[in-house]
Amino acid sequence: MTTLARLLHPRHVAVFGGGWAANVVEQCRKMGFKGAVWPVHPTRETLGGVPCYRSIADLPEAPDAAFIGVNRHATLDVVAELARVGAGGAVCFASGFAEAEDGREAGAALQARLVAAAGDMAVLGPNCYGLINYLDGALLWPDQHGGTRAERGVAILGQSSNMLINMTMQARALPIAYCIAAGNQAQQDLASIALALVRDPRVSAIGLHIEGVRDVRGVEALAAAARDAGKPVVALKVGRSASAQAATISHTASISGGDAAGRAFLRRLGIALVDTLPEFLETLKFLHAVGPLPGRAIASVSCSGGEASLIADLAEGRALSFRPFTPEEKAGIAAALGPQVTVANPLDYHTFVWGDAAAMERAFTAVTTAGHDLTIFILDFPRPDRCDDASWQPAVEAICAAARAGGRAVAVAATLPEAMPEARAAALLAAGIAPMGGLAETLTAAEAAAHVAECRALPPP
Repeated sequence: MTTLARLLHPRHVAVFGGGWAANVVEQCRKMGFKGAVWPVHPTRETLGGVPCYRSIADLPEAPDAAFIGVNRHATLDVVAELARVGAGGAVCFASGFAEAEDGREAGAALQARLVAAAGDMAVLGPNCYGLINYLDGALLWPDQHGGTRAERGVAILGQSSNMLINMTMQARALPIAYCIAAGNQAQQDLASIALALVRDPRVSAIGLHIEGVRDVRGVEALAAAARDAGKPVVALKVGRSASAQAATISHTASISGGDAAGRAFLRRLGIALVDTLPEFLETLKFLHAVGPLPGRAIASVSCSGGEASLIADLAEGRALSFRPFTPEEKAGIAAALGPQVTVANPLDYHTFVWGDAAAMERAFTAVTTAGHDLTIFILDFPRPDRCDDASWQPAVEAICAAARAGGRAVAVAATLPEAMPEARAAALLAAGIAPMGGLAETLTAAEAAAHVAECRALPPP
């Protein structure tokens, strides 16, 4: 029976090939991988500064994980030998399989031979970079990436290695637990890989960048397991246009399928859908920070009428509600802000209390205790390289205190992503507050979080 456990959490890693394999050795070193790294090469003495073994038979034992960076025909031989000696799993980097232009029938046949050669040994790819386990520092990834070690975070899976590289370069303070490429999904598809991660208590949410679904029943099994484990799943599904569907076939040999049917299928399973990469990352961060929302009533707090109007317009047509404050709630907010402020939702509190931490805390707490499912504080920080943000600190402290008092989901949203510096975002995240870049993305995340909760409350589909 095929299992991904050893491949995802290896004690030792074998690498095959030249330059790409040397990159894996270097990236393992940079990640602080504690296990052994065994380069295998028939002629080189060292690879990435590590002595080489001449063959698989010379290795100290069957490796838990292997990165295979040789050509597609040699890949078949390496996979077969690794499977024979009982290796845990392999990443197949080579392209030229079912996605190849030089005769799809020949490429598909080669891919079928690869799967047969692997037998019960787990295989990622072919045509993929592999995996990064940021929790344990285990890496089979032949290129740079932007992530760091994490104690808890989201798992991001996709078929496109380049898209995954781009996502690791985010500066949004999103903690990533795993980044895994499935490539052509010859043996292991996105659903089966995610299913192996869903029980990891260190994974807070799962993100799927979907180009094509290979196994509908597998996606259903993933959704059921994620529901049981309380892990939200977010999907960015491509393939709306004919051009995108054609690109998907040439890129990973996947069929993206009818977009409307695919999206309806995913939503029915309780999977949250988004349309852009910024929405994808911000929604994952929101769910990591505060989890699903029990309802769709939101409140917005800002010191600018322009920001209040902007978020009100952006919420138009969405399945969210700016529930008005009750007379009692209005009275509590007005008592903290004074008679010059008109209390409404969205709330523009002006700058009369700016810098007065005690007054801001009273006002903000009056909002967070009003019972909305989510309170959004709009706060754009100044550029840290040119400006001093010290006068923003009282507002941050007041928001953190109000979040603790309210006991419900709180987000701090910048109108522009670059107005949420990564250091500020990380500090807010540590306080249990969702640090969001962009108002539209914040509202999309809130809708997604409410959808996840609503689906959990219904009988399983």
